[in-house]
Amino acid sequence: MCGSVIISSSSQILLKTGAKKNYSSAIREYLNLYVISGYALMLVSMILPIVAYRIGLEYKDAPVIEAIGPALVTVLSFFFFKEKLTFKKIIGNALVVIGIIVFYLNF
Repeated sequence: MCGSVIISSSSQILLKTGAKKNYSSAIREYLNLYVISGYALMLVSMILPIVAYRIGLEYKDAPVIEAIGPALVTVLSFFFFKEKLTFKKIIGNALVVIGIIVFYLNF
């Protein structure tokens, strides 16, 4: 299931990389390696949770694991696109991680 989050985050990075480039035509803007690869990875990331459910992942765990995706995209964007880590992004991602930890503490 964590693989699904990593693949989904990677697909978003590919799509953003493709969006930042200039293309000679509208068709090339949507039919290029970055976009096709990004959507292919997104499709794989949607299929993986179904497979995970079939092999025993509990339904309550999937949304919690998927919640780490935006935090992972923030980290990847920092490294690949040199985006700034603002105070709001850091606090938001910290709250996501804290929420996941609290969920699994089983109070």
